[in-house]
Amino acid sequence: GIENYSRYLDGRKPGQRPFCLIDYFPKDFITFIDESHVTLPQIHAMYGGDYSRKSVLVEYGFRLPAAADNRPLKFHEFEAITGQKVYVSATPANYELKKSEGLVVEQLVRPTGLLDPPIEVRPIENQVDDLVEEIHKRAERDERVLVTTLTKRMAEELDGYLRKIGIRVRYIHSDIDTTERVEIIEDFKNGLFDVLVGVNLLREGLDLPSVSLVAILDADKEGFLRTSRALTQTAGRAARNINGLVLMYADKITPSMEQTIRETRRRREKQLAYNKLHNITPRQVETHSNEDLVTSLRSKPMNPRIAGGTTGRVSAATSYDDPVYIPNPSDLGSGNIKVGFGHDSKRESGAAFSGGRIKADLAAVLQDPVIRSMSRKQIEKLIEEDRARMKSSAESLDFSEAARYRDEMWALQEYLKVWND
Repeated sequence: GIENYSRYLDGRKPGQRPFCLIDYFPKDFITFIDESHVTLPQIHAMYGGDYSRKSVLVEYGFRLPAAADNRPLKFHEFEAITGQKVYVSATPANYELKKSEGLVVEQLVRPTGLLDPPIEVRPIENQVDDLVEEIHKRAERDERVLVTTLTKRMAEELDGYLRKIGIRVRYIHSDIDTTERVEIIEDFKNGLFDVLVGVNLLREGLDLPSVSLVAILDADKEGFLRTSRALTQTAGRAARNINGLVLMYADKITPSMEQTIRETRRRREKQLAYNKLHNITPRQVETHSNEDLVTSLRSKPMNPRIAGGTTGRVSAATSYDDPVYIPNPSDLGSGNIKVGFGHDSKRESGAAFSGGRIKADLAAVLQDPVIRSMSRKQIEKLIEEDRARMKSSAESLDFSEAARYRDEMWALQEYLKVWND
């Protein structure tokens, strides 16, 4: 590939850094590094990860030695070409604090007047029972709950237990596909379930006003996920709700917990003082939803071919990924329905059903309320639009977008095969 020859095409010497987008910026630009406590370590690691992969390929003859110079920037190279930098983080690491040389600006107050959530420490004994009681309180107010565990197994077991006692819950961890993870978070935002259990919820970008409780199980087990920065970041997930609360279940207060509690208390004192000085009453962050659209769609008469069916989604976009149809908890409670049957080549030609199971691509269409409300003529028009968009995206070399339109087009074609007028 090109990585074998990029050094020669660029006219670079062995070991010289590759050119990048930053080289085209004006000389007086300024770099803002958001969430610097995680962004900078990622930049640090990019070169090492790339070199680790390529060194094996070069050693066994799959790449030329010059391929090693088609690489990400080393960290000192990144530092050298970025000039002025502003590090943005609620929990800056030692590197940023050192580089700032004491020039740190705090932004603690919010336009809404909301405060950092108070933190309570409760004993580990009976922590699950105590958590269940708190979950019920939030569910009655239509608020959400985040629960962090130490291990994937614990997340799965807690998810299973909460399901058994009738709580609408999902879990999320690194073994779950990226696409499904995004879908789970969207369902959580839309209120399809009340509790999200995870191991490292920091990386999910969860910033939801409806989350009023963050529960940290085994908070006194020191480690990567229980450092003061991790605890502070996790606690901040409840900072956008006026009823925000953080529960740390622990039998002792570790230095990390103490630092988090102390820092949260300091911020709350400043926020309270500011609100009092300016006569600000904290108010809940408002979120906009498509409830009116959903209500109007549901009020329309449904075609008899899908009347009485449940709503939900499939866990994979294509049938060959062996997807599972996941009903909405509001319709079914919980559980999965197996759909599809492996690769399309193993199917009966043109069959939409087999052994009572729906094709995965058809199930993907059936779960979309907008498509379900369309007439046959509208569906046929949408197929042609998808075909045109697919070709346009392919001509623009945006093949991932072209594939998305292709899959949607195929799914709609499957839909028409089982249409009963």
